[in-house]
Amino acid sequence: MKSIKISIPSLIENIKIIESFIDNARENFEINDDIYGNIMISVTECISNAIIHGNQHDKNKLVHLELFMEDQLLRFVISDEGPGFDYNELKDPTEPENIEKTGGRGIFLIKHLSDEVKFEEEGRKTILSFYMN
Repeated sequence: MKSIKISIPSLIENIKIIESFIDNARENFEINDDIYGNIMISVTECISNAIIHGNQHDKNKLVHLELFMEDQLLRFVISDEGPGFDYNELKDPTEPENIEKTGGRGIFLIKHLSDEVKFEEEGRKTILSFYMN
């Protein structure tokens, strides 16, 4: 199993660093175009949530990203230093009563673009899995 990792201060402009990290992973792990877009959107959305909601834009707190490659599975582990959140309480943003509300759309998107999403450590850690075939 191969893994690569990076940690960034919680500044939204650091998303560019994450995009470069994913581009490098694309070359190293031969990620095909079909899932590349899903990975880019899911991981950057998750990192953005960690910066904004997890670490509250505190540049002294880090967001960590680690990528594991096992056989035909890519697993991205994103963690922040925030208080966590109750991921069981997320409302479906497509329900009519939630359309006008902000919030919840990013995780909804992540769940639809990833093959598997798991939350750990009270929501401070998110694990996104993508099958390569």
